[in-house]
Amino acid sequence: MMDTRFKLIYTVEFGPLLLREFLHSKGISKRTLTATKYEGGCITVNGTERTVRHIVEKGDVVTILFPPEKPSAGLIPQSGPLSIIYEDEAIMIIDKPAGQGTIPSRDQPDGTIANFVAGKFAEEQIPATAHVVTRLDTDTSGLICMAKNRHIHHLLSDQMIQSHFSRNYIALAEGHFESDYYQIEQPIGRKEGSIIERTVRADGQYARTDVTVYGRYYASEVEFAQIGLKLHTGRTHQIRVHMQWLGHPLLGDDLYGGSLTLIQRQALHCAELSFSHPLTGLPLKFSAPLPEDLQSLLIDQ
Repeated sequence: MMDTRFKLIYTVEFGPLLLREFLHSKGISKRTLTATKYEGGCITVNGTERTVRHIVEKGDVVTILFPPEKPSAGLIPQSGPLSIIYEDEAIMIIDKPAGQGTIPSRDQPDGTIANFVAGKFAEEQIPATAHVVTRLDTDTSGLICMAKNRHIHHLLSDQMIQSHFSRNYIALAEGHFESDYYQIEQPIGRKEGSIIERTVRADGQYARTDVTVYGRYYASEVEFAQIGLKLHTGRTHQIRVHMQWLGHPLLGDDLYGGSLTLIQRQALHCAELSFSHPLTGLPLKFSAPLPEDLQSLLIDQ
């Protein structure tokens, strides 16, 4: 049977040095090395299995075969539609519709993007689980990045920490915008008495959102604007909380003060993802058009 475990092959550029040090220079974490050793993976040098204490020389070929992964008990693999924008051996970019969860929750235990990704992997006999790199709220539409291995997830998470991973959103927000640009730097924390809501609070985590106004509209006695939003941090409900704080809640976002007159879900769409490929380092940029429910609110004006 063909071995479908994820693997990476490197050629040592200089030496001598410890295999552990060489792998660390390639972004392989200590946690990944431990999992590889004890959970069914292996590391070879020139075809011979070695420990991380082995000395490698320039020109040696190092292969790391990652251990198989299984979905957690709470993630049931299911067959279902996925709008896949891009896929290779390391990542998957999916355009998520509004109303579908990213991961299982108490309110939506199945039928989520993660369930369908796990089902796809099972059907294709890929020994991996669903690694969500960028998550969207259930009623937010747009692009999601998935990693096909825990190591790839680790590399992409590092890009986020170093602000090398860009996420741009389009939204429809209430009210009259006096300016065309806003930079919001307000800390976000959990709202007292709620396990769901967040709010701007002095003891919260630092959060920054840049807002650009693209156009102003008026319909059914509701004034609103189409805005572009760039996230510099990734706090829970960040855009929704920051826009409420600014006095311009998103249309349809009744949790944070938005009107339901024009739309029944928060008018928020992840339109663009930009980052470097975790293996090749090449720049990647993906985009997804506005879904019909948001587009119709602009076309009808």
